[in-house]
Amino acid sequence: MSRGVESFMITRDRVKKRDLCVCIVGLGYVGLPTAIGFHDAGFKVIGLDISEHVINSLLIGKNPGNDPAFNDSIPNDENWDVTIDPTKAIPFCDVIVVTVPTPVLENNQPDLKYVKNAGISIFDNIDTTKRPVIILESTVYPGVTREIWGPLIDERGLIEGVDLHLAYCPERFVPGDSKHGVRQVPRVIGANDPVICSILADFYSNLTIGEIHTVSSIEVAEAAKVVENVQRDLNIALVNELALIFPEIGLDVEEVLSAAATKWNFHRYNPGIGVGGHCIPVDPHYLIQMAKSAGAPVELITSARSVNANMPKQVASRIMNHPSIQNHKHDNLRVLLLGWAYKPGISDTRETPSRKLAQQLSSMGCNISTWDPYIPTHQRKNEFTDWVNKPYDAKPDVVVLCTAHPEILEIDWEKLFSVSRIGLFFDGRRVIDGSKLSDIGWTFSGIGLP
Repeated sequence: MSRGVESFMITRDRVKKRDLCVCIVGLGYVGLPTAIGFHDAGFKVIGLDISEHVINSLLIGKNPGNDPAFNDSIPNDENWDVTIDPTKAIPFCDVIVVTVPTPVLENNQPDLKYVKNAGISIFDNIDTTKRPVIILESTVYPGVTREIWGPLIDERGLIEGVDLHLAYCPERFVPGDSKHGVRQVPRVIGANDPVICSILADFYSNLTIGEIHTVSSIEVAEAAKVVENVQRDLNIALVNELALIFPEIGLDVEEVLSAAATKWNFHRYNPGIGVGGHCIPVDPHYLIQMAKSAGAPVELITSARSVNANMPKQVASRIMNHPSIQNHKHDNLRVLLLGWAYKPGISDTRETPSRKLAQQLSSMGCNISTWDPYIPTHQRKNEFTDWVNKPYDAKPDVVVLCTAHPEILEIDWEKLFSVSRIGLFFDGRRVIDGSKLSDIGWTFSGIGLP
């Protein structure tokens, strides 16, 4: 069949009939829920990943991320398949959704190799008679989709708009949050072809009950995603800086913020030991890099990122300068970190501030132990810490609450105090009733406390 045959193009009718094969490239925290979501919506789905561990786990119905909640959700029917081989996935698909990581390098420069490699696999294997739509969902700065994929398309003699279509629809859901999962959050879609963009709105409406918002270009959609997380980084940086300021004049930042939040237009954010995850600590660097390349000022975003990145160091300094440990040698100080994941209820450790805090305290001579019931054994790397199976095994001098897992909040604080030599408790998330711990005997401190 010749190039550009209309009947093979993605259409509203084919979307309505679920007459589309969807490939999800990258089956991680974003890709797997997305793949399951489109499958459950009635589409044929083929998942593609470069990891044999991921594919082998999915083939036996297990979530490779070790979240048991997914174990009963992995499909097992004729409309579901997973593979490590792009030749067994890409040529058969009408829609290809790319959900690969977009991290930053050690120098905070954007690392786009996964986007590029995904593009190579796709453009080497697509069936041009299908005129497939390739959608990037990974977070990037404005212009990346064209910048990275455009030359790959040209090098292969392909023509965008004839052999294939490009679009961008950033992922927005929150892992571990049932209220803001892949099936609930609104989506933003940008495409080079407005007709394709409109049809994709219908396509994604099968995935989520949230609003579908179409925009005029891929670049607008790319920019919107970055701005979402930059704004959160700025807001968190503000309260983190306030948490450093107010204790110096004898004020509790939590009391101040709670009072300020009584005004109708005040947006409440909470201070902490730092910001983790795959979005907020990373996305601002994408915008910073783009702004610098364009010669645009980027002082505010850069400053906010610096404040949040420096919080583990600030917390470590606050702990080590606490009066209760001044008479103890730091090289004998046993510090227990409660929580290694970057947020409660999940095992995701990407950019976790716990790692940076452990590194900082270790460099000050402390012996670090960590308890996190969500981190499986094979993910427990000896990164400046020893792992314990129970918090009481650590016999800590100092306890630092880093992640507010439900299991951590339910610890027997009396039992833990009984095996602590000093009994200093630092609440890095301000989720513990300090008066109750003080009644037990703990010396209670925390982020933003005088």
